[in-house]
Formats: sequence, C-alpha cells, structure tokens
Amino acid sequence: MPALSMTGSSTTEASRFEAGTVDANVADSRQWLTLVGRKTVLAVIHTVTFGKRLLDVLSLLEADFRLQVVFTAPPHAFGDDVPAFLARLGSAVLPWDQATRMTFDLALAAGPRGVQYIDAPLITLPHGANYLKRVIGGANAGVAGLRRQDLLPGGRLPAAVGVPHYAELRELARDCPEVLSLAHVIGDPVHDRITASLPLRAAYRRALGLAEGQKLVAAVSTWGAHSSFGRFDALLPRLIGELPTARYRTALLVHPNVWAGHGAYQVRSWLARCGQLGIGIVPPEADWRSILIAADWIIGDHGSVTLYGTLTGAPMLLATSPEREINPSSPAATLAAHAPTLSPTHPLLEQLNYVAREYRHEEYAAIRSRITSEPGRFNRNMRSLMYELLGMGQPAHEPVTIPLPEPLPLDAWTPGRGEASA
Repeated sequence: MPALSMTGSSTTEASRFEAGTVDANVADSRQWLTLVGRKTVLAVIHTVTFGKRLLDVLSLLEADFRLQVVFTAPPHAFGDDVPAFLARLGSAVLPWDQATRMTFDLALAAGPRGVQYIDAPLITLPHGANYLKRVIGGANAGVAGLRRQDLLPGGRLPAAVGVPHYAELRELARDCPEVLSLAHVIGDPVHDRITASLPLRAAYRRALGLAEGQKLVAAVSTWGAHSSFGRFDALLPRLIGELPTARYRTALLVHPNVWAGHGAYQVRSWLARCGQLGIGIVPPEADWRSILIAADWIIGDHGSVTLYGTLTGAPMLLATSPEREINPSSPAATLAAHAPTLSPTHPLLEQLNYVAREYRHEEYAAIRSRITSEPGRFNRNMRSLMYELLGMGQPAHEPVTIPLPEPLPLDAWTPGRGEASA
C-alpha cells in the first residue's frame, strides 16, 4: 500500500507546511513526489460497500493530472475488510488520525460517521439504491441516510448532499430543511452501469461458465436480522436439493456487512458445503452487478441489490420483506407489495416456473423509475458538482458510462478457490 503523505502535494497542504501545521514526516515525503501542486481529493471509505460506491464516483476524475486522490478509513463496525480493499486498489492511504489533521480541496463520503472532522468541502452520497431501510425506535429512529444525524454529522453542514431522485427533496424539506438548499439530484451510478451493461448479458453468462440452456438463480441478501441470509438455513437446502444441477446453477450474493460482521472464515464455513456442491459463493470484493444481469431468477429481500434486480428483467421471488424495516415511501415498499413471495410449502422449481410465466417487465416500470429521476445522467451531474466545488473547469470530454467488466467463472468462487477477486 503506498505511503501516505501524498496529500502534502496539494496547494492547501503546501501552505499548511509553510505555516508549520503539518506533520514533519508528511512534509519530508514531498521531495519524493513527481507531480506537485495538485489539488487533493479525499475519499472516506468506512466499509467495502461504501468504497465500491465511491469508486464509480472517483472514475470521473480519471486522467486529470491536476488532481491527486487519496483515501482514508475511519473506524467502523464493518470496516475490517477495508484495508485489504484499499490495498487491492494500490491507493495512497492516510491513517484516519492524520487525515483529520489535514486540509483537502474536496472530500467524498457515502456514510456520515466521523466526517465532521474532515477539513474539506464535503459531498455526501447514499451508499445503496435510494433510501430503503427504516430504523425503528430510540434516538436513531428514522430512514437511514435521511436522518438529521446522517445529513448533519456532528451538527456540521456538508458542502453538498447528492440524492438520486427528486422525491427525496420532499423528505429533506420535512425532516432536515437546513440541507435542502445543499441538495443536488444527481442520479444513481449503479442504475446507469447496469442499464449500460444489459446488452452484454450473453457475454457475462459465458464468462460465468454457464452452459447452453443452463439457468442461473441469484440468491441475494442484504444484512441484518431480517435479511434473507437469516433464512438461508431453510433456503440453501432447497437450492441444493430441488434444482437439477445439470440445468441450474446458483450464485449467492451476500452483503459485505455479513462477511465483515461475522468474519469471512465463518461465512465460508457456513457455506462450505454449498461451494462443494457447485454453488457460486460470490466474495464481498467481487462486482455483483454483472452476475445480477446474467441471472434468470432473483431470490431476494428488501436490500439494494434486489431493487437493482428490477432493472434486469429477471423474475424475482422475495424470501423476506419485513415491513417494519422498509421505508414506506421507498421503491422497496412498492416492490414488497408487488413481487411474489417465496412459499415454504410449494416446490421451488414449481415456484420459479410460475413467476417466469407471470412476470411482466412493464409492471415493474414504476419501481425502476423511482430508483433515479436522472437515468443515464449520473456521471454528467456528479462530475459537474465535483469540479464546481474544486473551482476547476471540467475535462473537455463526455463522461461516458462504461459497461461492467466480465465476472469470474462461478467455479472460481468456492471454498479454497473463492479468494480470487473480481
């Protein structure tokens, strides 16, 4: 992992060095930099989920030699895998305590924890599809991501709040009017990447190793006690025992917080038998989006990945959809009221065939349109916002939405072989 101190190259950092307010080791390392005088962008990576979301944003700064991007990782309950994630990127990483003593030209965060200590114009973003989950009871009650403590961490106003849809403005006006003037409807990067990649479905299926005529079931889980992972002990035997292995393959897409919370060893231990029987256990660092596009069915819950699955045209079953945990004004609530629910008493194959016959793509149009009100325009909107706050002109080219890369074969994701990353 590259040494940190790269931020000593920014103009603001140079002035702080001259004023004697920067650590000596940071200042000393400036002599080893090749490009100096760059503006510095700090990416605040709390968890792997947050980090993967910000990578789509940071790609909009590629090829701009005027900028240096650095990363930092605040303490977080689900942050254990972040150092390995950043190491795979080969990124310049600042220790959190050092990052909070420095000044940056821009900061990006997909979560609120600790960001009030960052000295920079801050853009906050959601880390998933829309704002789907509701916290019940206590001082933290409300819609996660739209509560006052999420929008005003430490009571501090950010420079900008990026939201995916105009409908969020109504909730901001009601619950936290102070940030309404700072809100920018920028769209959703995952929506745009999936939509741009749909024509590559056949290529993704070949890359996964699916044979001609073979069907793929994606079993999807968010995290938490009411997620579908909490019912995997009942679902997994059905996926193993009721689907003929010659004609069906299964991929398990489990939220990174499950892996971080229980430990990768434990999750792999729970799922070891599944891998031995040919089920693809997709690791948290892999890009799940191309696998979702390749799926013939999705068995999901109330999380973001299931909601993004409505973009693919795959029929879906909901293994769980806890009403108390779903934001009632979100598209997840509409999906829960519309999508068929997995039955514990009917054969799984019979249910898959039923939902395939009954599925009508147009019936999910209202759900898909609620994910973003700026379809295909996230890159344009987000890049414009970042460069405005940086006080710089944008690069003179269209910010193209690049299709997703091909996934690894399903057989690569089994215990003992699943450590490979996407």
